[in-house]
Amino acid sequence: MLRHNIRIALRNFKKSKSSFLINVIGLSTGLACVLLIVLWINDEKLVDAFHEKKESIYQVMSNHDVENKIITMDNSSLLLGEALAEEIPEITSFTTTNADFITPIGLFSNEEEEYLGKGIFASPNFFDTFSFDLLIGDIGNVLTKKNSVVLSEDLAIKLFNTPENAIGKTLNWDYKWSDGSKEETVEVSGVFKNISSYSTLTFDAVVSTDLLAEASRWASDWKSGYAKTYLTIKPGTDITALNTKIAKYLTTKTDGREIVTLFVQQFSERYLKAPYENGVQSGGRITYIKLFAIIAILILLIACINFMNLSTAQASRRLKEIGVKKVLGSRQKALVIQFISESFLLTLFSMIVALIIVSSVLPYFNQVTGKSIYLAFSFNFILSLLGLMVVTGVLAGSYPAFYLSSFTPISVLKGKLSQSFGDLWIRKGLVIFQFALSVIFIIGVFIVNRQMAFVMEKNIGYQRDNIVTFDIHSDTENLDTFINELKGISGIAHASFMNGSILDGTDGQSGFMWRGNPRDKGIMFQSPRVGYGFIETVGIDIIEGRTFSRKFNDDHNRIILNRAAVALMELEDPIGVRIDKSGEAMEVIGVVEDFQYGSLHKKMEPLILRFRDFGTSIVMRFEDAVSFDIINQIEEVYHTFQPGYPFEFSFLDTEYQQLYEAENRVATLSKVFTLFVVLISCLGLLGLTIFNSGQRRKEIGVRKVLGASMMTIVALLSKDFLKLVVVSILIALPVAWLVMQDWLRDFAYSIHLEWWVFAVASLIVVIIALITVSIQAIKAAMVNPLESLKVE
Repeated sequence: MLRHNIRIALRNFKKSKSSFLINVIGLSTGLACVLLIVLWINDEKLVDAFHEKKESIYQVMSNHDVENKIITMDNSSLLLGEALAEEIPEITSFTTTNADFITPIGLFSNEEEEYLGKGIFASPNFFDTFSFDLLIGDIGNVLTKKNSVVLSEDLAIKLFNTPENAIGKTLNWDYKWSDGSKEETVEVSGVFKNISSYSTLTFDAVVSTDLLAEASRWASDWKSGYAKTYLTIKPGTDITALNTKIAKYLTTKTDGREIVTLFVQQFSERYLKAPYENGVQSGGRITYIKLFAIIAILILLIACINFMNLSTAQASRRLKEIGVKKVLGSRQKALVIQFISESFLLTLFSMIVALIIVSSVLPYFNQVTGKSIYLAFSFNFILSLLGLMVVTGVLAGSYPAFYLSSFTPISVLKGKLSQSFGDLWIRKGLVIFQFALSVIFIIGVFIVNRQMAFVMEKNIGYQRDNIVTFDIHSDTENLDTFINELKGISGIAHASFMNGSILDGTDGQSGFMWRGNPRDKGIMFQSPRVGYGFIETVGIDIIEGRTFSRKFNDDHNRIILNRAAVALMELEDPIGVRIDKSGEAMEVIGVVEDFQYGSLHKKMEPLILRFRDFGTSIVMRFEDAVSFDIINQIEEVYHTFQPGYPFEFSFLDTEYQQLYEAENRVATLSKVFTLFVVLISCLGLLGLTIFNSGQRRKEIGVRKVLGASMMTIVALLSKDFLKLVVVSILIALPVAWLVMQDWLRDFAYSIHLEWWVFAVASLIVVIIALITVSIQAIKAAMVNPLESLKVE
């Protein structure tokens, strides 16, 4: 039976070559798009999924009620984990690491070698909680000593030739962090396997959190945020109830002025669901996963619709076959199986072509997505392919199978195929659905690209062209001399330093008090710490007062506000106003224009610039375009003051673009998939036009004999399809507006949705549809009428 159905299917494919080719191209293109999206989604879901205890590991988060909004943070006190584990029975263990802003980066050296490495402070059970495989060392003991260090396999080989040689050896660790520079002597107690690219925790060495507590008295303060706390929760624990238990825990340990609510989030979800807006998880990579999953489903639907439409439209060609089989006793079930078999066979051919397409374009796809995805024909992958084929085969073949098998023997043998109003509108509805999606996709591409162009061109309150930055690592007592040496290089206009980067937007602080401010009113200010000349270097406009300057003996207790901070504090004359922070009195010396501290996903916020005489990064502005001859001179000066450290610089404008890397990749992928959506839709329209012109061959011949021009014939064959396209546009426009309006809400500053974007997208679809229909219509109109009428 199966062999018989396959033979009939192959004969029908051969008989209708154009339809077969259109179906295979459309379906294989759709399946290739679906496979690429599925591979990308699976790759995203692999991040942090390798930990054996992934279901039980939760990170402690905190919501800070500040003024009229809630700010969510992932850092906490070094003391929090132990205290929670002792008091709450649902917590089986805790693990602590350092917060991101104090990540120690420095030189690991012995008598012979030295290498730059990224460290992480961690509590003793770190390797028991997280599945970072130890090659050498005991999980329970590698971090029990304060001066123990566990090295990565690569770093151990670089320093000691083999991992085995590293054990028991001492290293000098000279590192830089937000509180300054430190130098420690550490002993190698273990070596771990190099970290997977699917880990969000990345490091070259692990040291004890005892060193962190010793390095800074603030680390063990209940109000500090020097740590990240991870809890291992008992299976079956009600997380909502647990969050209720720990919500107000900090108020028992502090003075209660700051309104802080604790809660937990599963660690394996942090990569996909990191952003929080006003205390609620919002956006993140999970949004793009959902978006592209929907796109994959829609592309597959469009490809299947082509098959449905062409199969039902060509029903008249198979009337005799269906009639004879029914007269000879074939049941409807057997005919349904036959047509479904054809659908599966077509899907098989299309899947083979799709796999060839995927393997060919995967290197380019990886470039666009920044991934290293490859086709691995594992058991699970093959099972997924079979599942996709079954879904596609059933989806594409069910309606045509039941439609074709439903005709009565008498009507089909007479050659009379009556189409109900409902059947006709199902086919028209499918065409409308295809082109409505095309319109939505094209509008989406327009708006995404316009928004990204807006982001790149927006005035953010400071200059980012011709600015170079690089990190400084070792303690630089002669930082002023370092800066002066850089300024002495011809072509450098300004040089300064700061803690972190102006693109981070993460240095927020609360607890500022000033006259007229209620003491129980918690207000969070962005508070970047900068050196002399920073404002001039990045070109921030000064409105009132002065900037930090060496002309005034000591600016350590001086601050500069931005316009938003002055407005929030309701200061009529801000210069000279005294502001207190943790008992430290500070004086306002200047006001600057608002500038973007961080990305445009958040608005320009109230900001307090604080002076600091050391920093973690240097910022320089060139007089003209960046010259690599000048870069070489900078490198020479760098190695004089930072011996042993590699010189790694970056351009501020490039870093700014990288802030929107995810959005840019989405924009690129959207263009590609939109192109395929339009292509598949046009293939379906072309197939229906070919069939329609064939069905009306006699009518076209008669009209030409009676004097109809070629343009009249083209209009006759095109108008019905163009009506459907116009209807699809009317349906698509409001849907596209709602979808893109929702996407733009993720940006604090965005473009306005203008009517011309929707008009242009609609016009493009009309032109594409017109060209698609006209090509075949013109071809049909040019046929000699004698050839058309001879058939009759």
